[in-house]
Amino acid sequence: METSPHTAPFDGKAFVRHLSSSPGVYRMIDARGELLYVGKARDLKKRVGSYFLKPRLEPRIMAMIAQIARIETTLTRTEGEALILEAQLIKSLKPRYNILLRDDKSYPYIFISSGPEAPRISFHRGAKTEKGRYFGPFPSGYAVRESLSLMQKLFLVRQCEDSYFRNRSRPCLQYQIKRCSAPCVGLIAEDDYAASVRHAALFLEGKSNQVIDETVARMEIASKALEFERAAALRDQVATLKQLQARHYVQGASADMDVLGCSIANGLACVSVLFFRNGISLGSRDFFPRLPLDATEADVLAAFIAQYYLERPPPEEILVSHAIDDSDVLAGALAVQAERKIEIKSSVRAERARFLELAQKNAVAALATRLASRQTLRERFEVLRELLELDEMPLRIECFDISHTLGEATVASCVVFGPEGAEKSHYRRFNITGITAGDDYAAMHQALERRYKRLSAGDGVMPDVLLIDGGKGQVGQALTVLSELGIVSVLVVGVAKGPERRAGHETLIVGTTGRSLWPGPDSPASHLIQAIRDEAHRFAITGHRQRREKAREKSSLEEISGVGARRRAALLKQFGGIAGVAAAGVEELMQVKGVSKDLAERIYARFHG
Repeated sequence: METSPHTAPFDGKAFVRHLSSSPGVYRMIDARGELLYVGKARDLKKRVGSYFLKPRLEPRIMAMIAQIARIETTLTRTEGEALILEAQLIKSLKPRYNILLRDDKSYPYIFISSGPEAPRISFHRGAKTEKGRYFGPFPSGYAVRESLSLMQKLFLVRQCEDSYFRNRSRPCLQYQIKRCSAPCVGLIAEDDYAASVRHAALFLEGKSNQVIDETVARMEIASKALEFERAAALRDQVATLKQLQARHYVQGASADMDVLGCSIANGLACVSVLFFRNGISLGSRDFFPRLPLDATEADVLAAFIAQYYLERPPPEEILVSHAIDDSDVLAGALAVQAERKIEIKSSVRAERARFLELAQKNAVAALATRLASRQTLRERFEVLRELLELDEMPLRIECFDISHTLGEATVASCVVFGPEGAEKSHYRRFNITGITAGDDYAAMHQALERRYKRLSAGDGVMPDVLLIDGGKGQVGQALTVLSELGIVSVLVVGVAKGPERRAGHETLIVGTTGRSLWPGPDSPASHLIQAIRDEAHRFAITGHRQRREKAREKSSLEEISGVGARRRAALLKQFGGIAGVAAAGVEELMQVKGVSKDLAERIYARFHG
């Protein structure tokens, strides 16, 4: 809602007079209730007063202050608490003028299970709900999979799912290629397997010397017992461990250390992080925080550290390419959260200085690549503008697609793109119900109606261009929906498949005119439309498969008398899904709480006729 011209402007000087001098967090809010900025202060009265009492301010800050309708404050006991609260609010509320770390992916871990069965080692991402030990976080899924491959070769610990493990009657291929010791069929003694799991955990903790010493001791025992084949295998394991130590250990790296380089250019920022754990390099990762005007590299690094380590355990040492103001406060806040000492350093020598130089070079290179990609995308948007004869370059494109299997579990997808690329936080899926199975026109009509009814009510932003994966019929559905809702500002473009469904040969059908365009396979506009349409298709088919599998799991077990919601959930959890339940025998089914012999036989009969 717009402010009335008679509404009095916010009186910052009067507001500051009544402020406390305690540490705390302040939130600047505009007339529409949108959050402009979140900041922290050692002295709220002095910090907030600086916005209104200084004679000259930067243009960015002046523009922000002009929009303030009110300021809210929260007092804290210490400046460190204020810093943590500020990071939490920025991450959750995403204020317009703050530096915002936009990476919301959960980080991968290596998981070693614990329980009555032989422990398994596996890739894990998400909530830590299973019993066992979690090692990480790792900078990328690649780093985890590389480590898991290494663990398989060294320790022969199983990585298969529990449902697969329970139903083995003979060793699988992993045993044949010496990647598993086959505990599923008892080809390794329980004590020996437990020792392998323990050594794997020690290795992940960085205690490879202890693993080597213990393996050498076991090798000598085997040799004295004249078990020469076993001793030779242990000897080879020791040799491999020593080679890995020499290859992966990084001279000059502390046990746990992250090295951060930052670069800013053309309104974009990049933070490149080198990860070291237990003296071993785990690789690097690049981040591109949202950057307000006039922010410096030190500002970006301070905001990055506060937000990034808010939900992740910080290393003992964090090296930064640019000195951060109040780095002691930031380190102290992280130390309180981690319950151990944390150091943030910018002035270092020798190997650490070279690590900082490398992180900075990575940041500069990654930013250059990003800027080039961004320019390419903008050029494609500009060519599309010319092709569609628009007055201005479209800033928001939405694309819809439909996915189903013979009419089953129909799902519609909506993906959103702008000149910066995919805007995944705005993606939406629609589970289609109440239509004739396989009626794609009705499915598209329902999805568009649900989407644009909300947008016309002000819940979201209207696109400039609406892409529809389909021909004149699908375009007609879109035009009907928009007309019924009184929406005239959106240009509808159908993407009809070309001859033999070849990519790049699509025909574009434009709006109410029905005009056909053939941009051709070499057109940047065609490349843009293909990328958006393919993403809509991927998003739709993923949702369809999830819905279909969920429906099949539910219906297969629901048809069995005596299997209610609780028992169904217990069965699926115990066997890892419907395939595991179907493969289980009567005795295994009876081990699930609440499943009697009679019920187990009925479940078995349901899947085995």
